[in-house]
Amino acid sequence: MTLYGETRPPADDRPTVKVTAVSWPDDEPEPSAATVAGSGGPGPRSRRLRILLAAGITTVVLGAVAGVGAYAYAGDVPRGTSVLGTELGGRSRTDAVRDLRTELARGGSLTAPLRMTVGERTVEVKPADVGLTVDVEATVDAAAKARAHPVSRLVGSRTVAPVVTVDAARLDAALRKAAGDQIREWTVPAIIFTGTTPKPVRPKPGLALDPQRSAQAVRDGWLTGQPVTVPLVETRPATTDEEVSRLVAELARPAVAAPVTLRTPKGAVTIPPTAIARGLRFAADDSGKLTPRIDVKRLRSALGGKLDAIEVEPRDARMVVTGGKPTPIDGRPGTQLDATALSRDLLAVLPRTDDRTVTGQLKETQPEVTTAKLAGLGIKERVSRFTTHFTGGLSSPRSQNIVQVAKEVDGTVVLPGETFSLNGHTGERGYDQGYQDAPVILDGKLVPGVGGGVSQFTTTLFNATYYAGLEDVEHKPHSYWFSRYPAVIESTIFWPNLDFKFRNNTPYGVLIDTSHTAGSVTVSIWSTKIYDSVKTEYGPRRGITSPKTIHLDAGPSCISSNGIDGFTQDAFRIIKKAGKVVKREKFTWRYLAEPRYVCGRAGD
Repeated sequence: MTLYGETRPPADDRPTVKVTAVSWPDDEPEPSAATVAGSGGPGPRSRRLRILLAAGITTVVLGAVAGVGAYAYAGDVPRGTSVLGTELGGRSRTDAVRDLRTELARGGSLTAPLRMTVGERTVEVKPADVGLTVDVEATVDAAAKARAHPVSRLVGSRTVAPVVTVDAARLDAALRKAAGDQIREWTVPAIIFTGTTPKPVRPKPGLALDPQRSAQAVRDGWLTGQPVTVPLVETRPATTDEEVSRLVAELARPAVAAPVTLRTPKGAVTIPPTAIARGLRFAADDSGKLTPRIDVKRLRSALGGKLDAIEVEPRDARMVVTGGKPTPIDGRPGTQLDATALSRDLLAVLPRTDDRTVTGQLKETQPEVTTAKLAGLGIKERVSRFTTHFTGGLSSPRSQNIVQVAKEVDGTVVLPGETFSLNGHTGERGYDQGYQDAPVILDGKLVPGVGGGVSQFTTTLFNATYYAGLEDVEHKPHSYWFSRYPAVIESTIFWPNLDFKFRNNTPYGVLIDTSHTAGSVTVSIWSTKIYDSVKTEYGPRRGITSPKTIHLDAGPSCISSNGIDGFTQDAFRIIKKAGKVVKREKFTWRYLAEPRYVCGRAGD
């Protein structure tokens, strides 16, 4: 046995080889002589040399040095590099992508449900449902770019995090469903007037999901094996409670403390506090910032006829059907107060206690709809027509209501993309608007009510738009079925809660043309025909129920009825174009059995 230090090795008689110094690639700067001298030990190059010697690498043979470099730099991915426990070092990009895909598929971690905590609730989602996956190519690219010293390539190791992608929108939808009522919108600040008393609506914070923060939390925590906590973020409107109080004190209250005098070239008008309260609006934008403004249209309405001697309202061009052909009729310009200037100047004087006078400027106002615009809308042919019948002649209050609403809607043009609202078009239908008392359904009973019969026109209009193939936005069938209406394909209306709306989902304008006889009302839709046909197919009635008999107190408010069976039925709108069915829409409604109401108690 040879003990190093006790005996000397035999003389080496091999020829001397001159070795040229080899510089390894190094990210670290070369230490200065002073640094090395003061460090008390060898510098980085000396330490690496000892590592090489300890590994049995000799610098004597240059071929060995070249072999070590080639081994260390073989493949696109540095040796010792792993992703999620899969060794990718020394592989080409192509091989690394293949091997990583194989290992991920074998482990099943990509398909296992992910457990997430949202506030106080926990939900599990399938990764595929939210687009959660590992971008293998991007991960291998990141592994290939991992920097490593040649020595580290030989004896070191490094872990590269996977590149995870997720569909933020689909994830947010799943999280919102899981969070439920934990998510709450902030309370939008506002100032509203009750009469002439300003009432502040105080802002309150809300809780919301931040889609980007949620996605980042899921990307970071998905493959850790632990539930992912998704944060709920407190949200606050831009206008604070203090700012609301300031607006009330400095603007809303003094605004209605006294009238304002409006002077114009055609005379002066006094704007009372009640009209100011109607016109002064505090609107919050999407950020919750509250901004005061004057709604000149509301102000004009609140002033009633006071501006009639000053303003001339512009009249829009309109369409009329003459000789079976839609024809544009010219409108006319008007002269009205400059709304922008009036709003600005009125806001400036409302905080004052005196000198509450503004000067209004009149300017010519063009109609919004011109004959040229109407002529270019493609309103050229009748697309659909629907008629319903009524009894009692034109002298009955119910018939008068049907005729009244038909006149108000007649000639309306709905532009492409616009939504028509019957409530929005007519406004409240009361005595002042020419409507009379007639039977309406209220709480399941027929009772006298202003505007009774308007539902029949609503059903007629609904069917006309339905058979024109226009988009149904909002409608609600009656609680009971009446034989004068087609089952399911009908609609009631009630101010202000129940409305009928349709959208003009065509590239052409839509003209609503109404007409009536002593026993019927008709709505025609004029536009450019798009579809070959629109038809209805009915399913069988099911769940049929019989009416029960109910006795009511006799009197003028009691309206008897014979009772109608209840049932459920499906109706399918079949739309054909170019000989093919392009749309099949299902409408379903459950009719209640209308009781048989008898006026007078049993035994009377």
